[in-house]
Amino acid sequence: MKQITAIIRPHRLDAVEAALHALPHLPGFTVFPAHGHPRGHGHDHHFDNDEWSPDNHQQLVLMVFCNDGDAPGIVDAIANAARTGQSGDGVIGVVELIDVVRTRTGERADAAL
Repeated sequence: MKQITAIIRPHRLDAVEAALHALPHLPGFTVFPAHGHPRGHGHDHHFDNDEWSPDNHQQLVLMVFCNDGDAPGIVDAIANAARTGQSGDGVIGVVELIDVVRTRTGERADAAL
């Protein structure tokens, strides 16, 4: 089982949702707001005091729990739909999950997805 966490631009959410819903199997996902602190624009990407404003760095965090076999397709769908080609498009991380429990039914592991 995998957890996919993607940080995306808010205006790309509709495209990302459409790409995910077009997949043959999607266990669902959660989206929540975030304020990013990007790499700096100073020498060697050091932070300069003039560049931080939370209003200018709004992002969304999208989280998906899925089976191992579904992860590559989900990552590709998010990356392709979120990409603008501009700095700040975001990042996608994939980690191994030890266990997942569906709270309502008590199902565990793949059965909970």
